[in-house]
Amino acid sequence: MHSKTGIVVSKKNDKTIVIRVDSYRKDPKYQKRYVVSRKFHAHDPENKFKEGDTVTVYETRPLSKLKRWSTRPETSSKSE
Repeated sequence: MHSKTGIVVSKKNDKTIVIRVDSYRKDPKYQKRYVVSRKFHAHDPENKFKEGDTVTVYETRPLSKLKRWSTRPETSSKSE
């Protein structure tokens, strides 16, 4: 089962959060590292995460058009 760790950037929808996952890539010619960001929609059934929280999500069955990830129950938010 795949998992990703990212930062919550939006929680405007009910039971849905948007997380940003940063990864580093290296330029083949100049060998400089740079950040590549991707956003994922994840299911948050209890609406307990806030913007700025660090969250681990895992892959799940398709829950809607965009949601393919779900939050882990044991992940704690920064506000607790």
